Amino acid sequence: MDENIQTMTDQATETLGALAVTYGISLVGAIVILIIGFWVANRARIAVVRLMERFDEIDQTLTSFLAGLVRYIIIAVTILAVLAEFGVQTASLLAVMGAAGLAVGLALQGTLSNVAAGVMLLFLRPFKLGDYIEAGGVSGSVKAITLFRTELSTPDNVQVFVPNSDVWGSAISNYSYNSTRRVEIECGIAYDDDIGKAFEVMRSVVAEDARVLATPAPMVAVKTLGDSSVNVICRVWVKSGDYWPFTFDKQREIKEGYDAAGLNIPFPTRTVYQIDEKSAD
Repeated sequence: MDENIQTMTDQATETLGALAVTYGISLVGAIVILIIGFWVANRARIAVVRLMERFDEIDQTLTSFLAGLVRYIIIAVTILAVLAEFGVQTASLLAVMGAAGLAVGLALQGTLSNVAAGVMLLFLRPFKLGDYIEAGGVSGSVKAITLFRTELSTPDNVQVFVPNSDVWGSAISNYSYNSTRRVEIECGIAYDDDIGKAFEVMRSVVAEDARVLATPAPMVAVKTLGDSSVNVICRVWVKSGDYWPFTFDKQREIKEGYDAAGLNIPFPTRTVYQIDEKSAD
């Protein structure tokens, strides 16, 4: 009996020793792979951040996203290498992960489309923080740009969160992109009024304002001959920040100038003829 026990003990010891040698080497290799993999992942993240910081047009949010993405990709490859060290068939594991990723992608396609649109907005930069834009059916000043949504503040101070896919999938009008803008003020006069006087009023009103840029030169002209008025326009160029204050001021001043010059701003009229049936007979 003692001999049998000793034999079984020796066999177990040999087996454990063989397993220790086999998996011990694999365990050491796995630890080394993990250490190297995580070190490379962190170094790659730092390298991506430094590379992106060289370009002023790249947003910090996009930099963080790309740096984190590179790090996690390297970590995922490291984990697969560790599993392969223990004899796990990584090919079948990759197939399962691919199928799972496809299922998750289909379930979250709306969210992923927002992320993709957010990356494009942060990379191409059609607008920046503080710009006044119109996109996705909403107008407002840009307060924040994330991977999922764009935050706008409307002129009446309402915060609107627009999905990035709606912003990227529509026409984007950036009213703050250029440093100057053209102001067009239109005001009608009666057909029997003096057009020359209307021109003089408009020219004098804009000539006295320091916000008017010399180039391109201001222009005053007759735009259209309406049903009940001659529509006169004044086109001038101002800095983008002066657009609305200038427009509001000049509309009031032109109205006052018209009144002082005796010019009338007509309103639509309609002439109705009444036919007496008895007289017609």
